[in-house]
Amino acid sequence: MRSIPVITLAAALVLAACSDRPAETPAGTEPAAQEEREASAPVLPSWNQGPARQSIVDFVERVTDPASPDYVTPAERIAVFDNDGTLWAEQPLYFQLLFALDRVRAMAADHPEWRETEPFRAILERDREALAAIGEHEIVEIVMATHAGLTTDEFDAVVSDWLATATHPRFGVPYTELVYQPMLELLTYLRDNEFKTFIVSGGGIDFLRTFAEHVYGVPPEQVVGSAGEMEFTMEDGVPTLHKTAGINFVDDKAGKPVGIRRFIGRRPILAAGNSDGDLQMLQYTAPGDRAALGLIVHHDDGERAWAYDRDSHVGRLDAGLDEAPERGWTVISMKSDWSKVFPSPDLP
Repeated sequence: MRSIPVITLAAALVLAACSDRPAETPAGTEPAAQEEREASAPVLPSWNQGPARQSIVDFVERVTDPASPDYVTPAERIAVFDNDGTLWAEQPLYFQLLFALDRVRAMAADHPEWRETEPFRAILERDREALAAIGEHEIVEIVMATHAGLTTDEFDAVVSDWLATATHPRFGVPYTELVYQPMLELLTYLRDNEFKTFIVSGGGIDFLRTFAEHVYGVPPEQVVGSAGEMEFTMEDGVPTLHKTAGINFVDDKAGKPVGIRRFIGRRPILAAGNSDGDLQMLQYTAPGDRAALGLIVHHDDGERAWAYDRDSHVGRLDAGLDEAPERGWTVISMKSDWSKVFPSPDLP
C-alpha cells in the first residue's frame, strides 16, 4: 500500500496477542485458575468507557451469539480497516509519500535532470511552499519514478530498510511505532471472536505488505491496496517480477468497495476508516439492511497526536462526519475515547 522491519514494540504486542501457541502455565498454577484469570482480562484496555467502546462490544456480542437474531457465522465475520489515519498516523504526510520523497533524494545522483524538473526540484531543494501544492498527479509521478524498475524482492528490501532506519519528524521514532494501540487491541479482539481482519487502503499494496503481518497481525493475502503494473520475466532461469511505470488499480474512495468485492469476495460487517476516502467503503459495509458496524476515527487530539478533519490536506473528513449520525456510524474521538494513543511507554 517482503521482508521485515525491525520488530517494534507494536509488532511484539500484536504477535503476542495473535500467537496460536498457548501461553505456558506457571508452575503451581491450576489450568482453571489460568483460564479464570484470562477470562477476567479487560476487553479493549486502552479504550475509555463510553458510547464508542460500548457500541463495539455490543455489536461483537450480538453477531457472535447464536441465540441473537443478528448472529453472523464466522465465515461471514469480515472486518475491513483503512490504514493511514485509522491504524497508524498520517501526518504531516502519508508515510508512503515520505518514503517516496526519501527515495527521490537517494536516487538524485543518477537523475541530474530532476534538479530542473518539478516536482523533483521541490523535493531536492526542500521547497516547502512548492511541496505543499503537490497534487494527486505529482504524487503518482513521484511514486512511479521511485518504485518502477525494481524487482519485487528489491522493493521489499528497500521498504524494510527504510522502516527500520527512518524516523518520524515530530516523534523521532520509527514509523511502525506510530500505530494506534487501541486499534491494535480492536484487531485482536475481533480475531479472538472469529472475525477475519483485512486492510483496505489507498496506500500501495506492496508497501503495506512489508509490515502488515509483523505490526498488525494481518497476513499479506488479507491486504488490499492500490497497485502498480508488474511484469514477469525469467532472468538466468530465475522467475522474477519487476515493478513497471503504470497504475493497475487505485483502492481509494469508490475503488474501495470494488477492491473488497474483487479481492475479498464477501461484504464486510465491520468497516473502520477516518476520512472521506473511506466513505464508500463504510456505505458498502453498513447499508442499513443488516447487522453491521461503521467506525470513524476522528482526529480531535492535538496534544497527544493531531487535530484535523474538514479542512485538512491529509485525511480530510467532511462528508463522512456529516453522514455518520444519519447512518448510525460510530465516531471515535481520539481525545475522549482513547486513554492511550501509541503502544510505546515513551509516547502519549
